[in-house]
Amino acid sequence: MKIVDINSIPRRVVPKGLNSDPKKAIAPIQPRKRIFYVIGFLAISHLMAASIWYTYQEKQELAAQKEIFEATYHFESSDFDKALEGDGTHKGFLAIIKQYPYTKTANLACFYVGSSYMHQKEYDKAIAFLKKVHFGDFILQARAWCIMGDAYSEQQDHKQAAVFYIKAAHYKENSIYTPGYLVKAAIAFEAHNRYEDAYDCYQEIVKKYPKSQYGSDLAIKEANRLSALLLMD
Repeated sequence: MKIVDINSIPRRVVPKGLNSDPKKAIAPIQPRKRIFYVIGFLAISHLMAASIWYTYQEKQELAAQKEIFEATYHFESSDFDKALEGDGTHKGFLAIIKQYPYTKTANLACFYVGSSYMHQKEYDKAIAFLKKVHFGDFILQARAWCIMGDAYSEQQDHKQAAVFYIKAAHYKENSIYTPGYLVKAAIAFEAHNRYEDAYDCYQEIVKKYPKSQYGSDLAIKEANRLSALLLMD
């Protein structure tokens, strides 16, 4: 029998830097795959949750729109108690806000609640609800800030009133509503002894909105009056 020297048998050469242990070679890959699986699972879960939430909100929105009709009717009829609390058969704005939060209708209901409290001279409550509203249009958002300015004016806080009148005036400026907000701001500034700021408001009307109901007469007259006061100081 021929004796074979095992040292003479060719062996597979493992390149430097490559681990010859198969378990160690694939070990780093497995955690990485797990991370990818987790990320994928989380992404799918997020999409599913978003889809479910959107469907739920859509149903909530439709239900809220049906509920708000009667409350709006009471508001327009100046029956603010029923508008706020309901009439025994239909919900009021406060219940709609509570039952359908995060809907556009609840946002609109907050506006109506603030306006209702303003009519009832509940100024702090009016301000609290109007602070919650967020509209993208040029009418309601500016109107909400204007009503807040009115509430502060009624409380003799003319400094804060002017802040919100100016916010209303300079939000998506237009020739229909902006001049009126500037007049309110000017009155608040003057009540707070800020005559130059009041003058600037009237001047803005004269320059930008000369054809408005305030631009041709009132703004010019008030700007001249305040100009004379400023010269006397």
